[in-house]
Amino acid sequence: MNQHQSRIELVRARLPPYEPPPPWIPPQERVHHPDYNNDIREFLPRELILQRMRASEQLGFNIRGGQEHHCGIFVSKVMPNSEADKLGLREGDQILTVNQRDFTNIDHAEAVRVLKMNTTIQMMVRFFPYGYDRTYDKCKFLASNQQAER
Repeated sequence: MNQHQSRIELVRARLPPYEPPPPWIPPQERVHHPDYNNDIREFLPRELILQRMRASEQLGFNIRGGQEHHCGIFVSKVMPNSEADKLGLREGDQILTVNQRDFTNIDHAEAVRVLKMNTTIQMMVRFFPYGYDRTYDKCKFLASNQQAER
């Protein structure tokens, strides 16, 4: 090989276990099926304004993800009857912005800091269950590797 040819290196990687696709649903049954929704409005970005009296008050929801996990910031839990719950925030929502600050490429700790330091939280969110499920992929992958090594 001369010095102008590039060298190709092979990389070995463990892949996550195969997951079969979901069951096929006939088109005429999809309208009434809870797992199949083709109403695009459910997935469009929406704005929520959460008001708290003091910055020390609970937010009413938990988040997961972040730049260090190679994904966005997602709502992982909404406390029942909280202000966030009443505003329609739900598990699987991706937080796109908070008070005009971009949350699509932010570390988890910084996202928590920004959310907790404000009493008025203007959020742009979108329901994105596929992205939210991806936040668990690393956990599933690590768990399957640990099982395989035993």
